[in-house]
Amino acid sequence: MVEKDKNKTSPVREGENNRDRQQCALNMMNSTTKHLLHCALLITVIVICEVLSGGIKIDENSFTIVDPWTEYGQVATVLLYLLRFLTLLTLPQVLFNFFGLVFYNAFPEKVVLKGSPLLAPFICIRVVTRGDFPDLVKMNVLRNINTCLDTGLENFLIEVVTDKAVHLAQHRRIREIVVPKEYKTRTGALFKSRALQYCLEDTVNVLNDNDWIVHLDEETLLTENSVRGIINFVLDGKHPFGQGLITYANENVVNWLTTLADSFRVSDDMGKLRLQFKLFHKPLFSWKGSYVVTQVGAERSVSFDNGIDGSVAEDCFFAMRAFSQGYTFNFIEGEMYEKSPFTLLDLLQQRKRWLQGILLVVHSKMIPFKHKLLLGISVYSWVTMPLSTSNIIFAGLYPIPCPNLVDFVCAFIAAINIYMYVFGVLKSFSLYRFGLLKFLACVLGAVCTIPVNVVIENVAVIWGLVGKKHKFYVVQKDVRVLETV
Repeated sequence: MVEKDKNKTSPVREGENNRDRQQCALNMMNSTTKHLLHCALLITVIVICEVLSGGIKIDENSFTIVDPWTEYGQVATVLLYLLRFLTLLTLPQVLFNFFGLVFYNAFPEKVVLKGSPLLAPFICIRVVTRGDFPDLVKMNVLRNINTCLDTGLENFLIEVVTDKAVHLAQHRRIREIVVPKEYKTRTGALFKSRALQYCLEDTVNVLNDNDWIVHLDEETLLTENSVRGIINFVLDGKHPFGQGLITYANENVVNWLTTLADSFRVSDDMGKLRLQFKLFHKPLFSWKGSYVVTQVGAERSVSFDNGIDGSVAEDCFFAMRAFSQGYTFNFIEGEMYEKSPFTLLDLLQQRKRWLQGILLVVHSKMIPFKHKLLLGISVYSWVTMPLSTSNIIFAGLYPIPCPNLVDFVCAFIAAINIYMYVFGVLKSFSLYRFGLLKFLACVLGAVCTIPVNVVIENVAVIWGLVGKKHKFYVVQKDVRVLETV
């Protein structure tokens, strides 16, 4: 039987307590002050990039005076301009990240409950796994139960859906569902989609349409902050779908390189994801596959039974279908914890699958064009990344004159992408935990990982375009050798 140890503080809660102590030590810097300092740093990075790259002309040396048509020839000049303008494909998501990071407080205070947890509707915390890491699943189920109880949540169940039995302890708050090998959906959905759809079958589902599901990956850890955010979201009940922030630098860092690379994803959550949900209440650029909160009736209506093409990036396909059916979304306050991939190969495989899956979504006839327009622009800015990356080299070797606005926008895009790594570290890493010198080293390290990350993303694009599309690679998640920090 699983019992909550009241005398032992969980590592997740200890991490939150560390952050609370850090906040007390820096009590002179309240939430608004931190946000204003972050905005000032962002503007500083933008100005520096604009000046250094010639986006802002400060003297005659900032102007390119070469005539490319006579210097390089017509064919080469056309290619150089095409490479330059390919950079602009990333502008929509860059603008969403910029305004999301500026318009909304990037360092919000601790989430405060807006109602009693006892009044919250029933919440099912659903974890989908292949069953390859049973010890990890058992440990995280226990930790997540204790986190919910520490927050005061009582009306909940943790449901583990697995291809192979993990033999969880018998407990009134735990339900283990083993997906039969012979189970097939109507459209032939595979992988995680198949397991998620099995849970929605009438013979398996035990939830009412007004209940809520919190979808987690097997390595995802709840925090008290995220549980309070979820409670507020379901008590509000205005939107059937929601999602919040995930950070990757908590507890033991397994791989510093991949963790620093994932700092970009943290900024993406706080920028683009937050803006699209808080301002537009639509998944204009899709969403992630974890920390997903859905109302049961809406989830069953949208369905995960979306065929093979909807099985590689099932989260993206689901969001686009829900969007096309008129459902609304919102951002959920409070962060959850996950681990970055343990190896560079896993990071590469992960990015490759995402690219392939999103391309299948964008090309699917099931999703109307108007609902996937921004997602399509975003993924094709990714597909053309090898070409736009080469522009960095060619722009130095073969400079071409461009309108001032184009130069300014290109420098702006570069500045935001660089700052995304910086902000991700500021948001993820604890100054109290690491100390000032190591904290600053992490910020510098994140910037230094950009070239490595660019190479990995480029390889993922090429591999994703030529490799097998309908494949679901699962990264290593069982921590065997940890680096303690």
